[in-house]
Amino acid sequence: MNILRPLSPHLPIYKPQLTSTFPISHRISGAFLATNVVVFYLLCLKIGLICFTYENFYQFLFYSSKLILISVEITALALSYHLYNGVRHLLTDFSGFLFLGRKRLK
Repeated sequence: MNILRPLSPHLPIYKPQLTSTFPISHRISGAFLATNVVVFYLLCLKIGLICFTYENFYQFLFYSSKLILISVEITALALSYHLYNGVRHLLTDFSGFLFLGRKRLK
């Protein structure tokens, strides 16, 4: 009985494919965008429009402007990736797989 054999020999030789990583990252970016929308909506419900009349609110925005800019850039990156990946998915579904490489027989 060989005790030193690996438990799952297929995992070390598995090579991730683009067609399996795109849906995972698409779902991650969609969950991130949905979380941002829910948090922003709940924040607007909690704060309301009266917050824009206070000077402390503008001081908070001024001191945390770099954090807000970074979060807006990350959200824009996630939105653009989610949009382009969705369009790519629709094109590959309805184009008869023209964008996927076909293996030619020799």
